[in-house]
Amino acid sequence: MSGIKFNRIALIGIGLIGSSLARIIREKDLAGHISIATRSKKTLYKARELVLGDSYTIDSAEAVKDADLVIISVPVGASGIVARNIANSLKFGAIVTDVGSAKASVISQMQPELPDHVHFIPGHPIAGTEFSGPCAGFAELFSNRWCILTPIPGTNEEALEKLNAFWVACGSKTDWMDPVHHDLILAMVSHLPHIIAYSIIGTANNLEKAIHAEVIAYSASGFRDFTRLSSSDPAMWRDICLHNRDAILEVLGRFSEDLALLQRAIRCEDSDALFELFTYTRAIRQDVIEEEKKKNRPSCGNK
Repeated sequence: MSGIKFNRIALIGIGLIGSSLARIIREKDLAGHISIATRSKKTLYKARELVLGDSYTIDSAEAVKDADLVIISVPVGASGIVARNIANSLKFGAIVTDVGSAKASVISQMQPELPDHVHFIPGHPIAGTEFSGPCAGFAELFSNRWCILTPIPGTNEEALEKLNAFWVACGSKTDWMDPVHHDLILAMVSHLPHIIAYSIIGTANNLEKAIHAEVIAYSASGFRDFTRLSSSDPAMWRDICLHNRDAILEVLGRFSEDLALLQRAIRCEDSDALFELFTYTRAIRQDVIEEEKKKNRPSCGNK
């Protein structure tokens, strides 16, 4: 048993993250009732067909009534609008959280809209695939993946511990982080790789027609695996770029400088510089792999 259960959980948005949450909540018996809201009637119908919840509505304010936990899983740019829509319907003492990957923007959008009688605790499960929609979700999505909570000053400790316990029950490893620091870290480890993947696809597409056809025909696994990221939801990545603009521009600038150095080394046939770079980066990659193997690594920022 997880030791944590809410009487009613409202899921606002039922894409990959929301539908995965619905499945793990059901599997782990983390709620007595799952209320689902989404703007699209077609998506709502699919969620009902998949039996992801207990009640369904296109009215987010209706969905959050009497909910002890509200999880907002919408594109980052829509966070403030959703907060405004549900504000007057939220239960006293309810926990309101989100799953967006640009925390400073989410906080600036949502905090002014939410009433003082709820506990707003921004969050970000670092989990996903290139697929989207209610059919894309699966209960194991959060298993052994980090979920970062970015509590704002004055956050109720009991509510924070309860939300933390919820994510642990979903299978996540948890940590707590300053929102601005979170945004810089995610710009590097998530946002930049996706942007590069989108850019590479664009470069390939802009080649002369005959060469472009051969690129597609002879693309090796490296090209396919890396550009898989560019299959992700365009609306989500548009919003991430706009709402984590400063951090993304910072890491893009650094990447551009490093790329220029690599370009110079290749042009100048600097064998030593190239070998040193590839040796150094290979060692870093190995460190990443070793870190991934540490399945039982303890959380480093919760206390």
